[in-house]
Amino acid sequence: MKGLAMLRINEVGWINKEKPVINSYDALVRPLAVSPCTSDIHTVFEGALGDRHDMILGHEAVGEIVEVGSDVKEFKPGDKVVVPAITPDWRSLEVQAGFHQHSNGLLAGWKFSNFKDGVFGEYFHVNDADMNLAHLPDEIPLESAVMITDMMTTGFHGAELADIQLGSSVVVIGIGAVGLMAIAGSKLRGAGRIVGVGSRPVCVDAAKVYGATDIVNYRNGDIVKQIMDLTQGKGVDRVIMAGGGTETLGQAIHLVKPGGIVSNVNYHGTGDFLEVPRLAWGCGMAHKQIRGGLCPGGRLRMEMLIDLVKYRRVDLKPLVTHVFNGYNNIEKALLLMKDKPKDLIKPVVLID
Repeated sequence: MKGLAMLRINEVGWINKEKPVINSYDALVRPLAVSPCTSDIHTVFEGALGDRHDMILGHEAVGEIVEVGSDVKEFKPGDKVVVPAITPDWRSLEVQAGFHQHSNGLLAGWKFSNFKDGVFGEYFHVNDADMNLAHLPDEIPLESAVMITDMMTTGFHGAELADIQLGSSVVVIGIGAVGLMAIAGSKLRGAGRIVGVGSRPVCVDAAKVYGATDIVNYRNGDIVKQIMDLTQGKGVDRVIMAGGGTETLGQAIHLVKPGGIVSNVNYHGTGDFLEVPRLAWGCGMAHKQIRGGLCPGGRLRMEMLIDLVKYRRVDLKPLVTHVFNGYNNIEKALLLMKDKPKDLIKPVVLID
């Protein structure tokens, strides 16, 4: 089979590999729709995970099952499935501890294009199919379904980590696809004022659709000053980091009130350290919590998110701004994520 791979840091290309072999609990899937992610860009062009040689990229896919192992009970060839970006090993101590994302090691629940070939091949392997796949309802379009696998679960996890309460004031730093889903998740959890931080008009428009009450443009100056002015110097109850650089954590700590929570779902792909400003953190005694986490995966999570889309609690269509057809356009879509033109939120490639 062929696949689009990271050949080495700063280089991608098409390669040929053997079709994956499945074990008794696994499934072999062919993609029906895929979407490149900013994480793919961090991986390839920043070397964020270290050098990877000839590893097929991609972790966002909806697919059709081609083959299942002998012990798979609830899926069969021909089923259309949502494939979460995070596919844990469910027989692990970390799962019992409540952190399936790190099953058998730090970030080890994230397997696609991290520890094994990803979904940008003609076929891909899914471990523990009964626990990691979810049936795709006919009424959800492929373009929307592929947004569930990573963007929706990650953005919503930002709102969950922030423990948003009814009426909480929230700042979401970064309003790409993940930040937009953090805004949607914050609204669903009952947030009051929601401030989105970003600049691209297409993202600003979508942020307002998803529930942002205010927009702060970082190009207009220091976001801490802008938001403090907006809140009469009070700051906010919660900050969700869904974008930004190494300075963003410090900004978030400045913005959050004593007793508040800083939630991070941003992939920090560069730099050795994230700085914590001593005084803004109350010399360590401000009761300002800092929480960060890889998005949840697995079947139950996907089924719950699918229901939010199926029953029209969340509309994912605004996230998809570019649609391509055919395998050969995966590379084009990937480079589009790297270049981030002003009219882009997320590209999707439909496989013929």
